[in-house]
Amino acid sequence: MLSAESLKQIDAELVKYPADQRRSAIMSALRIAQTEKGWLQPETIEEVANYIGITPAQALEVATFYNMYNLQPVGKYKLTVCTNLPCALRGGVNAGEYLQKRLGIRYGETTADGMFTLLEGECMGACGDAPVLLVNNHKMCSFMSEEAIEAKLAELN
Repeated sequence: MLSAESLKQIDAELVKYPADQRRSAIMSALRIAQTEKGWLQPETIEEVANYIGITPAQALEVATFYNMYNLQPVGKYKLTVCTNLPCALRGGVNAGEYLQKRLGIRYGETTADGMFTLLEGECMGACGDAPVLLVNNHKMCSFMSEEAIEAKLAELN
């Protein structure tokens, strides 16, 4: 069950749309649920869908299409490294390899202490700032050299 506070936040999103277009609030509603729960369990997706008034399948379509939604547990910090071609050419692959060695995990894995999950991402729209790292889907970090990565990890610990 989502908390009353999360439902209140979803209600604030729903009023932004006409009554016959409540479905438009699904992305925000899923984000709110994920913020509360940490990840989107099938039951949570179904609860959000029912609350908004769409089918669970429609909500699942959105949750599985966008990589910002966590469909399994992740670490406290989800680190997504852009390895799309422009970032790859400007150090994205190296940044990803460095993080894998430094954290002792591969892409798609979480450190044993549950602190970090490392993911490979597609274009984040910051090619001029490459290599880029996205922390918890919210904070874009630019020019992620090994030194910058170390500073970021120290800040997060």
